[in-house]
Amino acid sequence: MTTTESSIHTYEVEIGGKPLLIQHGALAGLANGAVTVRQGDTVVLVTACMADPREGIDFFPLTVDYEERLYAVGKIPGGFPRREGRPSSDGEYVVNPTFSEAAEGDLDLIVAGTKDAVMMVEAGASEVPEDAVIEAMEIAMEANAAINGLIEEIAGDAAPVKKEYTPAVDNEEAIEAVREAIGDGIDDLVSNAASERSEENKRVRAELTERFEGRFDSRDVADGLYAVIKKAMRDRILQEGRRADDRETSEIRPLDIHVGTLPRTHGSGLFKRGETQVLTIATLGGMNMAQKLDTLSPDESKRYMHHYNFPPYSVGEARPMRGAGRREIGHGALAERALLPFIPPETEFPYALRLVSEVLSSNGSTSMASVCGSTLALMDAGVPLSAPVAGIAMGLIMGEDGEYAVLTDIAGQEDFMGDMDFKVAGTEEGITALQMDIKIGGVSRELLESALAQAREARIFLLERMGEVIEKPRESVSEHAPKVYIIKIDQEQIGTVIGPGGRVIRKIQEDSGGANVDIQEDGTIFVSAVEGDAADTAIRMIEGLTKEIGVGETYTGPVTRILNFGAFVEILPGKDGLVHISELSEERVERVEDVVSVGDELTVTVTEIDSLGRVNLTARSGRVGAAPDGDGRDDRPRS
Repeated sequence: MTTTESSIHTYEVEIGGKPLLIQHGALAGLANGAVTVRQGDTVVLVTACMADPREGIDFFPLTVDYEERLYAVGKIPGGFPRREGRPSSDGEYVVNPTFSEAAEGDLDLIVAGTKDAVMMVEAGASEVPEDAVIEAMEIAMEANAAINGLIEEIAGDAAPVKKEYTPAVDNEEAIEAVREAIGDGIDDLVSNAASERSEENKRVRAELTERFEGRFDSRDVADGLYAVIKKAMRDRILQEGRRADDRETSEIRPLDIHVGTLPRTHGSGLFKRGETQVLTIATLGGMNMAQKLDTLSPDESKRYMHHYNFPPYSVGEARPMRGAGRREIGHGALAERALLPFIPPETEFPYALRLVSEVLSSNGSTSMASVCGSTLALMDAGVPLSAPVAGIAMGLIMGEDGEYAVLTDIAGQEDFMGDMDFKVAGTEEGITALQMDIKIGGVSRELLESALAQAREARIFLLERMGEVIEKPRESVSEHAPKVYIIKIDQEQIGTVIGPGGRVIRKIQEDSGGANVDIQEDGTIFVSAVEGDAADTAIRMIEGLTKEIGVGETYTGPVTRILNFGAFVEILPGKDGLVHISELSEERVERVEDVVSVGDELTVTVTEIDSLGRVNLTARSGRVGAAPDGDGRDDRPRS
């Protein structure tokens, strides 16, 4: 520890070969606790505040907010919403990597834990094998142990006075009374009334509340019923290997899988597993629909977006519809991360892609159902995914003597009454996304290996069933989706296409009949339109502005103007050339009007481009390179 002032304390530990500094006493003095954590040029301010507990609550109401400030990287906010490193490819594990290191990696893993055990995992990966994930977790835990040791040193030096509190305690008398009242009917309750939302659970609660009126209040009765069912459910799994719905521990609930459910969308996938049902819709757009980002990440935009909606009707609740909350945003990001490695690059598939997963009913792991639904919807939309992805949620029941059971495809009550929620997504080759939360003191390597192996079996089973419905992406995108074309111009011509204040590009989009034109800094132009004619028109207009006209090239275009010495023909949009009267026909022509009129289509060949850039044309054959006959005056602009 080093101290710069009596009230400022700085601590240091080396993590991944780089110093990590923790300081307190310098900032946010009125918070109950405040520290700054720095490694390299990354600095985080963490504050903690607490208030007196609300009367009657039996839980710890903890809220954690994370906010990025763009000034941290010298950026001014300017983006808008439309609804993230990793070990290197050399096989090395990098702790707390930089953005450049992260960009080269195959695994992005975040591990939170105590000195001894893993508590939370979140990851995105490019088909990383299970053993590599386990090894990465162990390396992360070595770093966490060092950091936790430093935290303990800081806490010891600070010697804070802990707040006194009275923990909530179970009403053991009520629990025992409920257990005696249920008697031999407990097995039926586990099978039919485990969920507090079920009608059977409500009926039993009402009967017990009436029976114990005057002895226990309704809350004690409800809590007692929950405790009795929870213990019975866990005991049945550990002792008999039989779950509430009579499934085996590794058994997946019945599946119902469809694609093309909605006729006018670009792609849709309906995935149902037990009572969990998710409908995912894919929408394709031009590259100008990519989301602009205002984050601390070096990425300024993203073209693949996944949004997740969890309406109240999905769990049978009557309450207002609200905007996306933390849970919705987090689940959407997890499913997005799971498929990201397989989205084709814009050079192969120049579309922005938006997926929306609508949870229609929920009883366990809607986020992993969204992964499956997203794969189905993308394939139905004709997106050339390099591999299909499926997801499954794993659970855990831990016994008092160390025995445990890993559960495949957990239902909601198994999540609520169990000890772990471990979401695993991936392909046949490996893992692409992970998220794990546990409610016990930690999990061992053996348990993690068991859970990942069981998840792999389930994932492959799901992929096989999905493949029976749609084996590969459709050959082409939907007729209702925009068609996107790529053209390339010289970077020096970008300004020509955009025009002063964007007037030219706006005119191209308007005059084409609805095409969208998006210009990249390297001169790549994405032209998209639902109607192919609109895109063709926009491309011709862009080529007219940028294409170099060569002597000997032949064009067909309309006559735009007639003078006494010749006719002007538009050979490219916005570019015309002169056909001298002597070049209008093999025969002598007395008057231009005798041969052509304004609006006529005329096929012409470039004979000359003079020093001023003016183009001379001929409608006669065999005249390439010859100057116009006669001495008529050419009144074209000299520019």
